[in-house]
Amino acid sequence: MSFAHRPAGIADATPISAAERQLRVDLAAAYRLIALYGWDDLIYTHVSAAVPGEPGRFLINPFGLAFDEVRASNLVKIDTEGRIVGNSEHPVNATGFALHAAVHLARADAVCVMHLHNTAGIAVSIQRDGLLPASQHALRFYGHLAWHDYEGLAFTPAEGARLTASLGDKPAMLLRNHGTLTTGRTVAEAWVLMATLIKACEIQLQAQAGGVPLVMPPPEVCARTATQWYDGGAIEGELEWPALLRKLDRLDPSYRD
Repeated sequence: MSFAHRPAGIADATPISAAERQLRVDLAAAYRLIALYGWDDLIYTHVSAAVPGEPGRFLINPFGLAFDEVRASNLVKIDTEGRIVGNSEHPVNATGFALHAAVHLARADAVCVMHLHNTAGIAVSIQRDGLLPASQHALRFYGHLAWHDYEGLAFTPAEGARLTASLGDKPAMLLRNHGTLTTGRTVAEAWVLMATLIKACEIQLQAQAGGVPLVMPPPEVCARTATQWYDGGAIEGELEWPALLRKLDRLDPSYRD
């Protein structure tokens, strides 16, 4: 299990830009939505986001807080080594961030990296054949889903290289026996991709629970549907995200603080 870590901090007098402020609101919202949908795992797992205009710096949750306690103001800024930038009363899980750092460094398009231990994703990752093309939601990932074999709790630089090689240019990954991972050009994109992946896993598990043979679309239909989902590379989440923020605002707008 990972532990709180407060490595030597880095002084920083850079004021928070409007772009960083918006990113903080979106990232805090992602944590609150994860808690709302029941995808959290006590205080573990992370969603990280690259700070605009500050290469090599990222925002991450304060380690030790539940996801429904995350606010825009208590997100912690760190560098690629997990060192805190500026002042923060909260520690970070630097070892947990190592997986995220590897993906951020390998993928310039991975502005947001989301890694969860949601039950349905882990259950499907354990299955030999993984995610089946059994639902419309699953077909979003047809030909666009990576896999990484389980290597234990400790995440090393060597595993980071193997994981990013496994991920390649794909937007999503199932980590065997471990969980789910999505990347996004925005926080909204990473969140919506995760929501789609989790629902695909839930549908598969419920269908399998019926104990009868499953009907799969033919490969040519799967490929065509995946292309339709991809929509020419459009950024996903642009329409869904404002609606999700309105949901949070109705329930508890304190994530914006």
